[in-house]
Amino acid sequence: MGSAATESNDTLLGNGVVGILAETCNMWERRAPLTPSHCARLLLGGGNRTRVNRIIVQPSTKRIHHDAQYEDSGCKISEDLSECGLIIGIKQPKLEMILPDRAYTFFSHTHKAQKENMPLLDKILEERVSLFDYELIVGDDGKRSLAFGKFAGRAGLIDFLHGLGQRYLSLGYSTPFLSLGQSHMYPSLAAAKAAVIAVGEEIATFGLPSGICPIVFVFTGVGNVSQGAQEIFKLLPHTFVDAEKLPEISAAWNLSKQSQSTKRVFQLYGCVVTSRDMVSHKDPTRHFDKADYYAHPEHYAPVFHERIAPYASVIVNCMYWERRFPRLLSISQLQQLMKSGCLLVGICDITCDIGGSIEFVDKSTSIEKPFFRYDPSNNSYHDDMEGNGVICLAVDILPTEFSKEASQHFGNILSKFVASLASMKQLVELPSYLRRACIAHDGRLTSLYEYIPRMRKTMIDLAPAKANPSPDKKYSTLVSLSGHLFDKFLINEALDIIEAAGGSFQLVRCEVGQSIDDTSYSELEVGADDTATLDKIIDSLTSLANAHGGNHNARKETELSLKIGKVNECGTGDIVDKEGPKVLILGAGRVCRPAAQFLASYPNICSYGADDNSTDQIHVIVASLYQKDIVEGIKNATATQLDVADIGSLSDLVSQVEVVVSLLPASFHAAIARVCIELKKHMVTASYVDESMSNLSQAAKGAGVTILSEMGLDPGIDHMMSVKMIDEAHARNGKVKAFTSFCGGLPSPAAANNPLAYKFSWNPAGAVHSGKNPAVYKFLGETIHVDGSSLYESAKRLRLPGLPAFALEHLPNRNSLIYGDLYGISEEASTIYRATLRYEGFSEIMATLSKIGFFDAANHPLLQDTNRPTYKGFLDELLNANNISTTTTNINIEASGGYDDELIARILSLGHCKEKDIAVKTVKTIKFLGLHEEIQIPKDCSSAFNVICQRMEQRMAYGHNEQDMVLLHHEVEVEYPDGRPTEKHQATLLEFGKVENGGSTTTAMALTVGVPAAIGALLLLENKVQTKGVIRPLEPEIYIPALEMLESSGIKLAERVEI
Repeated sequence: MGSAATESNDTLLGNGVVGILAETCNMWERRAPLTPSHCARLLLGGGNRTRVNRIIVQPSTKRIHHDAQYEDSGCKISEDLSECGLIIGIKQPKLEMILPDRAYTFFSHTHKAQKENMPLLDKILEERVSLFDYELIVGDDGKRSLAFGKFAGRAGLIDFLHGLGQRYLSLGYSTPFLSLGQSHMYPSLAAAKAAVIAVGEEIATFGLPSGICPIVFVFTGVGNVSQGAQEIFKLLPHTFVDAEKLPEISAAWNLSKQSQSTKRVFQLYGCVVTSRDMVSHKDPTRHFDKADYYAHPEHYAPVFHERIAPYASVIVNCMYWERRFPRLLSISQLQQLMKSGCLLVGICDITCDIGGSIEFVDKSTSIEKPFFRYDPSNNSYHDDMEGNGVICLAVDILPTEFSKEASQHFGNILSKFVASLASMKQLVELPSYLRRACIAHDGRLTSLYEYIPRMRKTMIDLAPAKANPSPDKKYSTLVSLSGHLFDKFLINEALDIIEAAGGSFQLVRCEVGQSIDDTSYSELEVGADDTATLDKIIDSLTSLANAHGGNHNARKETELSLKIGKVNECGTGDIVDKEGPKVLILGAGRVCRPAAQFLASYPNICSYGADDNSTDQIHVIVASLYQKDIVEGIKNATATQLDVADIGSLSDLVSQVEVVVSLLPASFHAAIARVCIELKKHMVTASYVDESMSNLSQAAKGAGVTILSEMGLDPGIDHMMSVKMIDEAHARNGKVKAFTSFCGGLPSPAAANNPLAYKFSWNPAGAVHSGKNPAVYKFLGETIHVDGSSLYESAKRLRLPGLPAFALEHLPNRNSLIYGDLYGISEEASTIYRATLRYEGFSEIMATLSKIGFFDAANHPLLQDTNRPTYKGFLDELLNANNISTTTTNINIEASGGYDDELIARILSLGHCKEKDIAVKTVKTIKFLGLHEEIQIPKDCSSAFNVICQRMEQRMAYGHNEQDMVLLHHEVEVEYPDGRPTEKHQATLLEFGKVENGGSTTTAMALTVGVPAAIGALLLLENKVQTKGVIRPLEPEIYIPALEMLESSGIKLAERVEI
């Protein structure tokens, strides 16, 4: 740069002299922060008004605007910028070019403590430079004011279309794309767009070869980059479709190709996908939640390679990715896709994330050589277009291809700030949005960025091999922060909170967003000398997160999300340091939260027993394999991670509590019960007592332990309602003549909106299997056996007197006779019947589907081949439907009455049902489930049972804010020997799911299973259950207070007597 006469800092900062750097980082970088026209306006406006007295431009022979144009605008051309108080550029200058005591503005990439750019920051501080970063200049809407994202998207897609024409030519197809040049080959963006429009007109007129169609462009993300790419794509004849429609498009074209191989195609398809389409929760009962995904990506599994990639011709990757998230497409996934005949032609990776979301992209490309070819069959890379595999564009400097427009756009905004920056002598003179963008001033970091050295220190001090570093404090917890940590300076506030409270922290992991639209993620191991201090830190961090949480109704974005891990005490591993009784809940499924809320809120939630001071405030610990946010918002509850198979860790946890509630699958209960017996801790489950649990009863009695089982809904509330009614009848010297019990978990009437009027909140396999269980019951003294194969055909219509609007049916539920023994009525009752409830019409459809063969769990030969059949092909196979037409190529084939009529006729002719009305309903169900679609069946489906369960899980899940319903109805017919009239005692429970203010839904099933289990734990805590061993809630010491607590908590039981 050279030097001039030495001037003091006071005379340089704010002297109104602006310098424009020559860009030196890349041969293709031709952009400028200000164009000649911007400079002219600043200079011609006069120093008094614009506060810009002179502009000195470093000469550059490659800049999009020539030096002479700047000179004509009144600028001075000189290598020497020493007279300038403000020096501006696009990219960072070489370190030796940075002059002391000046203000600089450029993209520095230092505010997130990026290790590779710390030498630059050190130089800035050493030279007492005031550094302003464009990335940090944000408007009132929180969006970045200065960015090039749309230009990257525009240039990237044009460049890819240019290469796509060459690739199709190498595959033997001539397309209009071949005439398109790269973005930098056009004198302007308008000229490039005109060329794309010309290509579009040719496609619209002459079409594309059917052999490469449908051509589907999949765009990832919805930010500026994606918007820019879509802007170009929309210049071509196109149709945008939702992600779930991609299989239908593919199926339609496969049919079309069979009959019209020379047909030309006159449009392309576009599809925009977000993270919701790329992953699914590992817990099948959980739906995608963006905030949860960003905080806990380890809870989600990738599905892009199954749901989206098989139907894509081009993937336009515009979405920021961090290593903690599942990849968009791994090498092994791509290899499998190509083996299965996927039509993917190429990847347009505008993000240019090396080794990132698309694993095989292990290098960037240049504007002069924008493509490479990757062959997944042998994991090889090639520079040509000919051969197997996919082409890939990964240019990391795309906006410079439209240097003229990009510079104009950038300068239009920057020129509004230059006057303030050029005249600034002290930071306080600047508007707040510019002060916030100042990282360093006068040799020091500004207050907003004082976190950088703290972050640098912990990042440097962390040994790579140390997986779980702990601060030098007695107690510690892992704090996960995600959101706008750096662009909104929230990381600074979080670290201040920790240190102000006397805590310490170490940075375990840090992933920084690369743009204003991207969130960042940090994991901090936070420590304190005592739990009170740690609790204070956690409470303060929670308040910070709540203050910056989102508001869907106000369309306010979530700026900060917080997850707190388990608390560890160094040397002991204890996780609980709370006064008062403690209950451990194992499992964090849907049932857990109502149970935890009830216990943690007692006695406030329940008036029963409120005057009994024997139980203090209960602290609830929820332990699960994946630590979930299930206890979020529950004041006296803590979540921790636990693998119950680790008996040592389980024992440590159980030893710290008074009662254990197991909401895990029944197969886990016996092992947990053995630990409870050994440690003399009471236990509650909602599951049936099986042999493994019965065998522990004597050991539990010997240890003085109560294991209260079957304390849910069915079994649970049904037991308590039954024995209460029966005991009351016996107390009046009555004899139970008949006992009937009906119970069902159903969709609410508003949610019963499919042909089966049924929905699943979990995997449907269990519910479908139950339809094959044999049943036995007693009716009017006769024992009735129902074979599992005819269970659905045994269903009978039911109308309840108190609920006349419900059209129901009932099916016998396994062995009803054992309940006669449990309830002590086997000898006196001539009818003992327990049944499952469904809406009317359910069973006749299920019976027909069963006869077609959909419930056959044996491996089907057609599903063992690598060439997967379509759902329609498999349906035809099950029906042996050789006479059903398969030649129709219209995607809306299901709309034709002819096909429906043939299916109905075939079902009737095969004897799968006797009435046409049932066959019609069955066909409607088949169509609703998509079992007629020309879509390949996934490879994980090996049997007909797998196929229908997979479709039921997809099509019969509860939607957002849809409510379920629990209906339990008992009838006890009582006769009296003294001549009193026979009485029919009825008790009914009707409960609907609860939709909370935040939009989350607590299901009725979760409420009616979780709350009884919690009540069981409370009764054990208060020593109100004296019976020891493995027991059911059949005694008055349990059912009387439990039913009263249920009603007090809002779960109402309606009772009536008919004579």
